Amino acid sequence: MVRLHWGNLRMVTLQNRFNLILTNMRRSAALSSTLLLSLFALAACNTTENPDVPTSEVVLKSYSTNPALVKSLSGFSDLQVMPLISSDDKLEQSPNFVYGGQPDGAGLMKNPNGEGYIFITNHEYLRSASRVMLDKTFKPVKGEYVVNYDGGTWRLCSATLATPETHGFGPLFLTAGESGSESMVHAINPAGAADPTNKNRVLPALGKASMENAVPLPKDAYTGKTVVIIGEDDSNGQLLAYVSNTVGDLQGGKLYFLRAKNQDPVETSMEVGKTYDVEFVEVDNASASTGSQIAAQSVEKKAIQFARVEDVDYRKGGGANSREVYFTATGVSQSDKKTPVTGKTMWGRVYRLVMDASNPLVGKLTPVIDGNVNPGNSIVNPDNLCVTNNYVYIQEDGDSFYLDNKHDGRIWQFNIATGENKPMLEMNHQRDNSTFNSKYNTTNTQLLSSWEYGAMLDVSDIVGKPNTFLINLHPHTWRDMKYSNPDGSSITKAVSITDGNTGSFAEGGQTVIVTGIPR
Repeated sequence: MVRLHWGNLRMVTLQNRFNLILTNMRRSAALSSTLLLSLFALAACNTTENPDVPTSEVVLKSYSTNPALVKSLSGFSDLQVMPLISSDDKLEQSPNFVYGGQPDGAGLMKNPNGEGYIFITNHEYLRSASRVMLDKTFKPVKGEYVVNYDGGTWRLCSATLATPETHGFGPLFLTAGESGSESMVHAINPAGAADPTNKNRVLPALGKASMENAVPLPKDAYTGKTVVIIGEDDSNGQLLAYVSNTVGDLQGGKLYFLRAKNQDPVETSMEVGKTYDVEFVEVDNASASTGSQIAAQSVEKKAIQFARVEDVDYRKGGGANSREVYFTATGVSQSDKKTPVTGKTMWGRVYRLVMDASNPLVGKLTPVIDGNVNPGNSIVNPDNLCVTNNYVYIQEDGDSFYLDNKHDGRIWQFNIATGENKPMLEMNHQRDNSTFNSKYNTTNTQLLSSWEYGAMLDVSDIVGKPNTFLINLHPHTWRDMKYSNPDGSSITKAVSITDGNTGSFAEGGQTVIVTGIPR
């Protein structure tokens, strides 16, 4: 954006200079045709030939044969929703590729070969990750699986694509395993060989836990260091920090739990809108410890016990913003889906952690929003987050099916400056459309929030189009046996779409482009 603004400014300045010269020369009646051509060339040099004015060949439109499964809400009618890729699409260079269900954590980058883009995506229940090649117009043209069920080992949920430009190392797709306390984080080269069954790309130094994301902070957050913030999706979940004094080192650093300085581990002891002093306390022998041992340490060291830390993101804009971290606690309830668990958020919370400018191990923590303030009408089980310069976009995963929930899965826009929180997008189930129902609502058709969101990515700067985002969708009731076994692993073969153990292997999935979202 800065380069575009500077290029336009130079264009205007040179154009004004040209106009002034031209006017003066006309007055003197001494303008030659040769000089005119030179001046016109000067004015024209700030268009496509000028590197200060970036151009984009990206065409933002619907590329999928399936309709968009999400819709904008009142107050956001200017948004355009366009499906990029869905499970029914046949890509011209890989017609047998099937875009699998439950697309979750994701990353987008320019293809290092200089042609088009690479979109890498987790498929949660499949324990796999796909790589879709987009041409220079943004059309999906080829797909393959870089991780399959065998190599993934654990359910792969949220993820972060680290890049040299932003984080000082990479490109590296950090995808967290979430299948119990012994799960780990994978580090995948998004442009490397597919190698789908490789289990040896894990990062023991980042610990073992039922993790949802491992988010490296930008390189300007702490110069010369690598700081990765990790969320644990457990009813006694943790926020952890991995810190190394070497940029790009993901093996030799230390791991820390987040703890209140007053050493109160109870989440609901903290009130919304109030700020609390916190610190990170070291996990002993993290690389060699089991997940159960690390969990036991969290209790011994009085770390804050959150109700499922499902996603983490940092504020964009650079400088101090790089040390302003937001994370969700999705929430837990009693088995009746109506009664809270003592000490834990039920409807879900979003927290802001402001880390000290000189020491990543201390900071201030504020719960900024809690769904319990207006149960069922406010946020319900927040899962994924996308943080821009001015907003936190909160994506719901309401498939806990609380009885007092009033709406289908939403994305909310939280204004950082004012604290205003508004619903922006909602899943478009179309339950009154019998044709739509027969394809997309094959199971649990009346349950609110039976669909959930995966990654939401601000790709504006990558594609050269302002206010452009990608959003992954999990339409869990869209099932068909033809989507079964998309990663080529026999383990992911569904028995039937209604089978309780394998039915999720036959889900369809979708990624949409949404334009007009404020940053």
